[in-house]
Amino acid sequence: MTAYLDFEKPVADLETKLAELKKLADNTQVDVSEAVTRLENNIVQLRKEIANNLTRWQRVQLSRHPDRPYTLDYIQLMCQEFIELHGDRTVRDDPAMVGGFCNIDGQGVLILGQQKGRNTKQRQQRNFGMANPEGYRKALRMMKLAEKFNKPIVTLIDTPGAFPGLEAEERGQGEAIARNLKEMFMLRVPVICIIIGEGASGGALGVAIGDRVLMLENTWYSVISPESCSSILWRSWNFKEQAAEALKLTAKDMQASQLIDGIIEEPLGGAHLNHEVMAQTLKKAIVDNLAQLNLLSPQERINQRIDKFCNMGVFIE
Repeated sequence: MTAYLDFEKPVADLETKLAELKKLADNTQVDVSEAVTRLENNIVQLRKEIANNLTRWQRVQLSRHPDRPYTLDYIQLMCQEFIELHGDRTVRDDPAMVGGFCNIDGQGVLILGQQKGRNTKQRQQRNFGMANPEGYRKALRMMKLAEKFNKPIVTLIDTPGAFPGLEAEERGQGEAIARNLKEMFMLRVPVICIIIGEGASGGALGVAIGDRVLMLENTWYSVISPESCSSILWRSWNFKEQAAEALKLTAKDMQASQLIDGIIEEPLGGAHLNHEVMAQTLKKAIVDNLAQLNLLSPQERINQRIDKFCNMGVFIE
């Protein structure tokens, strides 16, 4: 059963009526096809109106939808012959960061990203998608392996941030993320980074230095979450909507500020409503961008990658 957010209640009411109408038709053999078609059209129109008028905070809510596809969902739907890799060869395997080699449309790639859980047990196991230092070292080990075998890299980003616990800091959380930033600039293979849900702070940036940085339509990317920003500025989480507006964290905001290279359209209503269609759209974006990047030499890609990030935030009066 689909979970509805607060602003989707009008859609939920119509879909409940639609289900009741179809049930009535099954039980009584009455022809209600015209009413069903009319109601379905109304639902589509209402979803379009909602999608066109979403606030920044509502897009944040959509990015966190419990039915939204996660990294392993996309891997299952997009990839063939996926071989998962484990461990950072120093401390342990971090379940919050997953990845491995696979085949996408006949091309071998390394795909990795943060993984959240569907239920309480899975969320605890995956640490809510918040990687420890060994998660970022695991990611770097995989990326270096991909470079060794000349395989392009795709990262799928969906995290509320790197894990902020004391033990993570003791094991060098900041150093692990900083090393990833440095090393990803110099990778000689194509790198595509895609925000598929939440893109919070250094936890996201630690696997987001690429030749192409893309965002799904209903995702966010920012140095801080709206709730944390609200708690710092107003000493309360009650101003998270205002914080989201001030942070300008949506895909459209990021593209307007030239911080990303493109936006990937989601199915009407959000990615959670049709995993298969969303996965195929994402797959096409990956294949198309890899085709462009494969035309460049490794040094050209590195130079363009460095120039792109060095130009961010720079302006001339």
